[in-house]
Amino acid sequence: MTTLRLVLVTLLGCSVLYPLVVLALGHAIASDAATGSLLHDRDGTVIGSRLVAQGFSGDDYLWPRPSAIGYDAGAAGGSNLASSNPELRVRAQAAVRALEHEGIGAASSPLVPVELVTASGSGLDPHVTLASALWQAPRIAEARHVKLERVQEVLWQHASTPSFGRPALVIVLEVNLALDSELGRVPSRPGPIPP
Repeated sequence: MTTLRLVLVTLLGCSVLYPLVVLALGHAIASDAATGSLLHDRDGTVIGSRLVAQGFSGDDYLWPRPSAIGYDAGAAGGSNLASSNPELRVRAQAAVRALEHEGIGAASSPLVPVELVTASGSGLDPHVTLASALWQAPRIAEARHVKLERVQEVLWQHASTPSFGRPALVIVLEVNLALDSELGRVPSRPGPIPP
Protein backbone atom coordinates (compact mmCIF):
# COMPACT_ATOMS: atom_id res chain seq x y z
CA MET A 1 0.00 0.00 0.00
CA THR A 2 2.87 2.38 0.77
CA THR A 3 4.32 1.75 -2.66
CA LEU A 4 1.00 2.53 -4.34
CA ARG A 5 0.71 5.83 -2.42
CA LEU A 6 4.27 6.74 -3.39
CA VAL A 7 3.54 6.00 -7.06
CA LEU A 8 0.34 8.11 -6.96
CA VAL A 9 2.08 11.04 -5.24
CA THR A 10 4.97 10.89 -7.72
CA LEU A 11 2.58 10.63 -10.66
CA LEU A 12 0.49 13.57 -9.44
CA GLY A 13 3.56 15.70 -8.68
CA CYS A 14 5.47 15.00 -11.89
CA SER A 15 2.57 14.71 -14.33
CA VAL A 16 0.17 17.37 -13.09
CA LEU A 17 1.56 19.79 -10.50
CA TYR A 18 5.02 20.34 -12.00
CA PRO A 19 3.75 21.06 -15.55
CA LEU A 20 1.08 23.43 -14.16
CA VAL A 21 3.69 25.34 -12.13
CA VAL A 22 6.04 25.63 -15.13
CA LEU A 23 3.15 26.76 -17.36
CA ALA A 24 2.07 29.38 -14.82
CA LEU A 25 5.64 30.67 -14.47
CA GLY A 26 6.01 30.82 -18.24
CA HIS A 27 2.85 32.90 -18.57
CA ALA A 28 3.92 35.17 -15.71
CA ILE A 29 7.47 35.75 -16.94
CA ALA A 30 7.06 35.69 -20.74
CA SER A 31 3.41 35.39 -21.72
CA ASP A 32 4.03 36.17 -25.41
CA ALA A 33 6.59 33.38 -25.80
CA ALA A 34 4.51 30.97 -23.70
CA THR A 35 1.61 31.33 -26.12
CA GLY A 36 3.77 30.84 -29.24
CA SER A 37 4.68 34.48 -30.08
CA LEU A 38 1.66 34.67 -32.37
CA LEU A 39 1.06 37.52 -34.80
CA HIS A 40 -2.45 38.74 -35.59
CA ASP A 41 -3.95 40.73 -38.44
CA ARG A 42 -6.13 43.81 -37.93
CA ASP A 43 -9.16 41.63 -37.24
CA GLY A 44 -7.32 39.69 -34.52
CA THR A 45 -7.02 36.52 -36.60
CA VAL A 46 -3.81 34.57 -35.97
CA ILE A 47 -1.73 34.59 -39.15
CA GLY A 48 1.51 33.10 -37.92
CA SER A 49 4.20 33.04 -35.30
CA ARG A 50 7.21 35.23 -34.77
CA LEU A 51 9.14 31.98 -34.19
CA VAL A 52 8.22 29.97 -37.32
CA ALA A 53 8.92 30.87 -40.95
CA GLN A 54 6.23 31.10 -43.61
CA GLY A 55 6.79 30.97 -47.33
CA PHE A 56 6.39 34.20 -49.32
CA SER A 57 6.97 34.34 -53.05
CA GLY A 58 5.36 37.59 -54.20
CA ASP A 59 7.72 40.30 -55.38
CA ASP A 60 6.02 42.74 -53.00
CA TYR A 61 7.10 40.76 -49.91
CA LEU A 62 10.33 39.97 -48.14
CA TRP A 63 11.34 36.36 -48.78
CA PRO A 64 12.55 34.00 -46.04
CA ARG A 65 15.33 31.46 -46.32
CA PRO A 66 14.48 28.43 -48.46
CA SER A 67 12.94 25.54 -46.52
CA ALA A 68 13.78 21.90 -47.15
CA ILE A 69 10.45 20.95 -45.54
CA GLY A 70 8.14 23.47 -47.23
CA TYR A 71 7.76 25.60 -44.07
CA ASP A 72 5.79 22.80 -42.37
CA ALA A 73 6.17 23.38 -38.61
CA GLY A 74 5.09 19.80 -37.95
CA ALA A 75 8.04 18.41 -39.90
CA ALA A 76 10.99 20.60 -38.97
CA GLY A 77 14.25 19.54 -40.56
CA GLY A 78 17.07 20.62 -42.81
CA SER A 79 18.19 19.32 -46.16
CA ASN A 80 20.69 17.01 -44.39
CA LEU A 81 23.27 17.82 -47.04
CA ALA A 82 26.78 18.45 -45.75
CA SER A 83 28.70 21.46 -47.01
CA SER A 84 30.97 19.00 -48.80
CA ASN A 85 28.05 17.40 -50.67
CA PRO A 86 28.10 18.34 -54.39
CA GLU A 87 24.29 18.27 -54.50
CA LEU A 88 24.16 21.21 -52.06
CA ARG A 89 26.45 23.23 -54.33
CA VAL A 90 24.32 22.38 -57.40
CA ARG A 91 21.12 23.38 -55.56
CA ALA A 92 22.63 26.67 -54.35
CA GLN A 93 24.00 27.52 -57.81
CA ALA A 94 20.58 26.87 -59.38
CA ALA A 95 18.96 29.19 -56.82
CA VAL A 96 21.54 31.91 -57.50
CA ARG A 97 21.01 31.62 -61.27
CA ALA A 98 17.23 31.86 -60.81
CA LEU A 99 17.56 35.04 -58.73
CA GLU A 100 20.05 36.56 -61.14
CA HIS A 101 17.89 35.63 -64.16
CA GLU A 102 14.93 37.44 -62.61
CA GLY A 103 17.13 40.46 -61.92
CA ILE A 104 16.10 40.35 -58.29
CA GLY A 105 18.14 42.21 -55.70
CA ALA A 106 20.22 45.29 -55.24
CA ALA A 107 22.08 46.51 -58.30
CA SER A 108 24.71 47.96 -55.97
CA SER A 109 25.37 44.49 -54.51
CA PRO A 110 25.11 41.83 -57.22
CA LEU A 111 26.19 39.01 -54.89
CA VAL A 112 23.20 36.98 -53.72
CA PRO A 113 23.19 36.59 -49.91
CA VAL A 114 24.01 32.99 -49.00
CA GLU A 115 20.97 32.66 -46.74
CA LEU A 116 18.63 33.18 -49.70
CA VAL A 117 19.97 30.07 -51.43
CA THR A 118 20.57 27.72 -48.48
CA ALA A 119 18.05 26.21 -46.08
CA SER A 120 18.55 26.41 -42.34
CA GLY A 121 18.91 23.39 -40.08
CA SER A 122 15.25 23.46 -39.08
CA GLY A 123 13.82 24.80 -42.33
CA LEU A 124 11.80 27.19 -40.16
CA ASP A 125 14.10 30.13 -39.36
CA PRO A 126 11.69 33.07 -39.08
CA HIS A 127 14.31 35.71 -39.79
CA VAL A 128 16.88 36.84 -42.31
CA THR A 129 19.75 39.23 -41.78
CA LEU A 130 19.09 42.93 -42.28
CA ALA A 131 21.69 42.85 -45.09
CA SER A 132 19.68 40.14 -46.89
CA ALA A 133 16.47 42.10 -46.38
CA LEU A 134 18.04 45.29 -47.73
CA TRP A 135 19.29 43.30 -50.75
CA GLN A 136 15.63 42.46 -51.50
CA ALA A 137 14.41 46.04 -50.96
CA PRO A 138 14.65 47.20 -54.64
CA ARG A 139 12.39 44.33 -55.76
CA ILE A 140 9.84 45.11 -53.03
CA ALA A 141 9.87 48.85 -53.78
CA GLU A 142 9.36 48.25 -57.50
CA ALA A 143 6.49 45.81 -56.92
CA ARG A 144 4.78 48.18 -54.45
CA HIS A 145 5.42 51.28 -56.58
CA VAL A 146 7.07 53.16 -53.71
CA LYS A 147 10.47 54.75 -53.25
CA LEU A 148 13.28 52.44 -52.21
CA GLU A 149 13.92 54.58 -49.14
CA ARG A 150 10.42 53.85 -47.77
CA VAL A 151 11.01 50.09 -47.92
CA GLN A 152 14.45 50.47 -46.38
CA GLU A 153 12.95 52.57 -43.59
CA VAL A 154 10.46 49.80 -42.73
CA LEU A 155 13.29 47.23 -42.71
CA TRP A 156 15.46 49.34 -40.43
CA GLN A 157 12.54 49.96 -38.05
CA HIS A 158 12.01 46.22 -37.60
CA ALA A 159 15.66 45.16 -37.34
CA SER A 160 17.10 43.79 -34.13
CA THR A 161 20.23 45.31 -32.63
CA PRO A 162 23.40 43.39 -33.55
CA SER A 163 25.02 41.78 -30.52
CA PHE A 164 27.95 39.50 -29.68
CA GLY A 165 28.98 39.14 -33.33
CA ARG A 166 25.43 38.34 -34.43
CA PRO A 167 24.22 40.55 -37.31
CA ALA A 168 21.01 42.57 -37.20
CA LEU A 169 18.03 40.37 -38.05
CA VAL A 170 14.47 41.00 -39.23
CA ILE A 171 11.54 38.65 -38.72
CA VAL A 172 10.11 38.08 -42.20
CA LEU A 173 6.42 37.76 -41.29
CA GLU A 174 6.58 40.79 -39.01
CA VAL A 175 8.20 42.91 -41.75
CA ASN A 176 5.69 41.76 -44.36
CA LEU A 177 2.81 42.74 -42.08
CA ALA A 178 4.48 46.13 -41.56
CA LEU A 179 4.93 46.57 -45.31
CA ASP A 180 1.20 45.98 -45.83
CA SER A 181 0.29 48.22 -42.91
CA GLU A 182 2.61 51.12 -43.68
CA LEU A 183 2.82 50.98 -47.48
CA GLY A 184 -0.51 49.39 -48.33
CA ARG A 185 -1.19 46.05 -49.95
CA VAL A 186 -0.66 45.57 -53.64
CA PRO A 187 -4.28 45.29 -54.90
CA SER A 188 -3.80 42.12 -56.95
CA ARG A 189 -2.38 40.18 -53.99
CA PRO A 190 -4.30 38.95 -50.96
CA GLY A 191 -1.43 39.48 -48.49
CA PRO A 192 0.10 36.96 -46.12
CA ILE A 193 -1.42 33.50 -46.31
CA PRO A 194 -2.39 32.04 -42.93
CA PRO A 195 -0.54 28.82 -42.03
